[in-house]
Amino acid sequence: MELPIIYYEEDLWSKTLLIYDSALKEINTKLEILNNEFKLNHQYNPIEHVASRLKSPGSISKKLKHKGMEVTIENVLKCINDVAGIRIICSFTSDIYRIADLISKQSDVEVLKIKDYICNPKPNGYMSYHMIVTVPIFLSNRVVNTKVEIQIRTIAMDFWASLEHKMYYKFEGNAPEHIRRELKECADVVSFLDRKMLLINEEIQTYKDEQEICDEVLVEEFYEETVYSYNYIEVNEDEKS
Repeated sequence: MELPIIYYEEDLWSKTLLIYDSALKEINTKLEILNNEFKLNHQYNPIEHVASRLKSPGSISKKLKHKGMEVTIENVLKCINDVAGIRIICSFTSDIYRIADLISKQSDVEVLKIKDYICNPKPNGYMSYHMIVTVPIFLSNRVVNTKVEIQIRTIAMDFWASLEHKMYYKFEGNAPEHIRRELKECADVVSFLDRKMLLINEEIQTYKDEQEICDEVLVEEFYEETVYSYNYIEVNEDEKS
């Protein structure tokens, strides 16, 4: 693992990254439990998949220098929010807000910052829901509240963001105007697609709920008819006796 040239305390860097890696594991475990519980209760998975990543020391050093800061562990802990990052991919926009709400209700999770780029997309069309949270990491001699950046988006939003990311690095942030314009048009299509898919899913769910109610009514009517018929036979048998 490449370490910043000006920083020689390899052991300290390793311990710091261990804490961030542990925070990723904590959040991943929470998400797995929430998803499994939701599947058990509703026969539905709100989370399609989860990806996590840990910034390298070189990438952290570059970001601090860009901010005009000295490369120290203290500055990493105080000023860098995305050393540990998790991306949650959902099927529908409603799932995004459901998952965000469930995360925020965890008793040991503190939400520090929220940026809703779904309600307020970036000018280039980027859409996602961002949270900066802290989770306690219990070491042998102390507890460290550690920051994790969480990004929650739909499959379509993630596809768009992946292409935009490639474009940004290909052109070093200076993509031709026509490509940026076309990508923005794609973002509008993604937004329309997500809304349309959500409406279709809600309509499907409505039909499903109505069918379940209908089935319950039929079962209840069948039960009542069976009981009535049984009682009628018993009464007739008694009269014959």
